[in-house]
Amino acid sequence: MKLNMTEVAQLRPDYLGFIFWEPSSRFFEGKIPELPNSISKVGVFVDANIDYVISMVNEHQLQGLQLHGHETPEYCIKIAAELKKLNHKVDIIKVFSIKEEFDFDVLTPYENVCNYFLFDTKGKLPGGNGYTFNWSVLKKYSSTKPFFLSGGIGLNNLEKINEFAKTPESKYCYAIDVNSSFEIEPGLKNIKELQKFKEAL
Repeated sequence: MKLNMTEVAQLRPDYLGFIFWEPSSRFFEGKIPELPNSISKVGVFVDANIDYVISMVNEHQLQGLQLHGHETPEYCIKIAAELKKLNHKVDIIKVFSIKEEFDFDVLTPYENVCNYFLFDTKGKLPGGNGYTFNWSVLKKYSSTKPFFLSGGIGLNNLEKINEFAKTPESKYCYAIDVNSSFEIEPGLKNIKELQKFKEAL
C-alpha cells in the first residue's frame, strides 16, 4: 500500500490518523515517520483487545485513540486506566455512526470517559464509506462535549460546511475529519485537493 504521510504532514493538519484494524484496506503496518510536534498521531481501532491498543500507543507514541467499534463505556474506562500509567497524554475519541436519525441519549454513559465524540456516516464499513450523513440530525445534540464531524467530507462539501458553521448545532464542532474523499487509492491522499480544501476552509 502506498502512503504519503510526510506530504500530508506538510499541510499541518491538527491530527493524522493511522488505522490499526486489519480488515481495512488502509491497515497501517510499519513505522510512522517523524512528524511536527503540532500534529497529534491518532490510532483508529475497532473493538480491539486493550493490550493491543496499549502496545500500539507505546510503539507509535500515539496521542489519540479513535474507537470505531461497539466499545462500551466500561471498555473506555479500562482504556483510560491503562493510559494513565503512561507518561504522555492520550485522548479518547468515541465514534458513533449516524444516517437519518440518532438517539443522542446513548452518549450519556460516555460523557465522563471520553475526551471527544466523533460522528460518522453509518455504512457497510466502520468508517471510510465515502458519503455524508444528514447533519441536521445534530440539531438534537444536547451535550457540551466537543465533537469531530466526519463521513465522506470532500471538496464538494465546502459550501455545506460553511452553512453548517453558521448554525447553533455547530457550536461544539471541534474538528472536521476527512479521509476517503481525498484518496487516490486506500492510504494515498491527493495532496493538491487536501491543500485546496484546507485553504478554502
